[in-house]
Order: sequence, then structure tokens, then C-alpha cells
Amino acid sequence: MKKDDRIVYRKDGQWINKKVDSDRASSVHDKQSQAEKAAREMLRNTGGGELITKGIDGKIRSKDTIPPAKDPCPPKDKEH
Repeated sequence: MKKDDRIVYRKDGQWINKKVDSDRASSVHDKQSQAEKAAREMLRNTGGGELITKGIDGKIRSKDTIPPAKDPCPPKDKEH
């Protein structure tokens, strides 16, 4: 089963890490980088998946496949 985490900004100024299909946050952080780090670790420990990071404006900033999951369409860019 594929697992996806999403990093989003809340109106109260916090960054949250949550599963895409969940209503509740897995973790809450002061900085986006802290939320990304926590999400990467959680995904790595649960078999990998897709990490989707959104900016303050709600638009997707980055997508990254976290191992050991396999990226079905590896990017040609050098972002990661």
C-alpha cells in the first residue's frame, strides 16, 4: 500500500505533517524544514512513499519519493 505524506501551512503559523487521507496532523512544527524532516523519517520507517510539500500559498512546491519506495516515474531533473 502506497503511503503519502503532505506538508502544509496552517493559518496559525504552524507547519503540519499529515497523511493525505487523514483529517489529523501526524506532527506540528514551527518550521517547514522541521515538518519535512519528520515526514521523511516517518515515511522511511513505514516503508517509504511520496512526500508532497506545499508552500504558504497552498501550491505544491516539491514532490519526492522516499525510499524504500520505488519512484514509478523517476524525474530527469536534479532537484533531489
